[in-house]
Order: sequence, then C-alpha cells, then structure tokens
Amino acid sequence: MIRKIIKIDENRCNGCGACASACHEGAIEIIGGKAVLTREDYCDGLGDCLPECPAGAISFEEREAPAYDEAAVLAAKQKKAKEQDIKMPHAGCPGTQARQIDHPKTENTFSHKPTLVSRLGQWPCQIKLAPVNAPYFNGAKLLIAADCTAYAYANIHEDFMKGKVTLIGCPKLDSVDYSGKIMEIIRNNDIKSVTVLRMEVPCCGGLEMETKKALQESGKFIPWQVITVSIDGKILDE
Repeated sequence: MIRKIIKIDENRCNGCGACASACHEGAIEIIGGKAVLTREDYCDGLGDCLPECPAGAISFEEREAPAYDEAAVLAAKQKKAKEQDIKMPHAGCPGTQARQIDHPKTENTFSHKPTLVSRLGQWPCQIKLAPVNAPYFNGAKLLIAADCTAYAYANIHEDFMKGKVTLIGCPKLDSVDYSGKIMEIIRNNDIKSVTVLRMEVPCCGGLEMETKKALQESGKFIPWQVITVSIDGKILDE
C-alpha cells in the first residue's frame, strides 16, 4: 500500500539515538552508528521521532510500504517487557493510556457565575472541512489546535482562541496528512502568524510536524510558535 512513512537521511544522521528513543513503536534501531528503520510495519507515520532529531535527518515520504501493524507492535512491547521483567500496565500508544486526573475542588457558585463568551469566530473549525479560500483567513492569526486541548486546558477560549481563526484536528484519529491543506491556506491567504497548540502525548507530534512542513512548502516566512499542554491542563512550553 502507498502510505506516509519516515525517511532517514544516512548522510545527515549522527547516530545520537534520539529518534530510536522517541519511537514508542520500536521501528528504529541504531546499526553501525546510524539510525535505521528496521521495521516498516512498526512505523505509524505520525513522526514522533522528527522533532527529536538534532541533525534534521528524518522526514516524511509517501511510498509503497507495509501497513502499520499495531498488534505486532503491542506483541513486541509485551515480549520485551517480559524479557526485562518489567510490568506494563499499558503497552500501546502513550496517548491512549488510561489515567485519572485530580484537580483542586472548587465550590459551585452559580448565582455569581460570570458570563463566558465563546471565542470561536468562524465555522467550520475542523481542518478537513475548512475551505482554503474562506474570507476569514485574510489577515488572520491562525491557531491550529489538537482536539484534546479544548478539554485539557480550561481557559482555551480567552488565552488562545481570542482574536484568532481556530482550526482543530487529530492526526491519529483522522489518519490524514494535514500539511497539504494547511499549506494551501497559508499560501492563498494573508496569514499573519501561526500558533500550534498540542498535547504532550507523542501522537500530537504529527500535528506540529505537518504544520511545520506546510509553512516550509508555502514559501512564506510567517512567525510561528508551538505551545504544549500537559494532560492535567498545564502549559509545558511555548
């Protein structure tokens, strides 16, 4: 099948091993001092390894490759954990690990509850559905947000959406490369800035990398930043 998969430039690779550590599926190994994609069927194509490479040796390509085999990845993780005598309560994608989040309890005071205003200024807001030539893109500050950020970060409307055109998506659930769509939006409109709001989980790295690719391919030099939200709703970096 033709699908998106990572490509490693052997000439640029310095063998640091950062990509192998970042690949939760175990698709990459260091062989002869170089990173090698040893299991194509273990590569989910989300690119968790891309931002970790200090040499810029990893990129995406679309080519003939075996389908991603999640069952085989899980079996390999369980086998490795058994060999190392490690208890694995969750052996799948870190982003799907079940966990409970405890927040400080607050008293409900409905009589004094302030009026909250939505800062969503356009429709549709899904990346897949937004028309690339919509008039609201001209002169816009663009917020590209992972779906889960709206639920993890309590004040997303005031802190991030206010004054911006908001587009949302999840590369893991949509199973699509957003870079082409985002590139067309940036290329065809007067976008003033781009902010990527992502979660800390590895699969959100795909949204960041696809936006970066779109910016590069648009041929425009636009201020952009990446802000990461923890699963308990805190800003980790920006």
